Amino acid sequence: MSRDGDRIVFSSGVGRVCPRCRKPEARCRCREELAAKKVPPGDGVVRVRREVQGRHGKTVTTISGVPLGSDSLRDLAAELKRRCGSGGTAKDGVIEIQGEHVETVMAELAARGYRVKRAGG
Repeated sequence: MSRDGDRIVFSSGVGRVCPRCRKPEARCRCREELAAKKVPPGDGVVRVRREVQGRHGKTVTTISGVPLGSDSLRDLAAELKRRCGSGGTAKDGVIEIQGEHVETVMAELAARGYRVKRAGG
């Protein structure tokens, strides 16, 4: 007696069920996939700055405002780290490259078609 528009959202055997993939909510990966694809809002300008404060005297180049999802941001961070020959990370929408690589990063991002601006710091 099921209709095409009907869907299960709760089952007494497994609890809450994801309406997209119809898996138990504990095993559903739909939200993670959507979050990875979501692009954070911004003004379209990528800001590159050199930071030392709060890093025990170590210089770090930070890149913020990149209009990419988290997976693509990590891939871009890996490419920039390789280009600079340095370590770093991508977290909370910001790429951090160890060392002073502002000019190298700005040139690389401009070559990739981003509007790049040197931020104060």
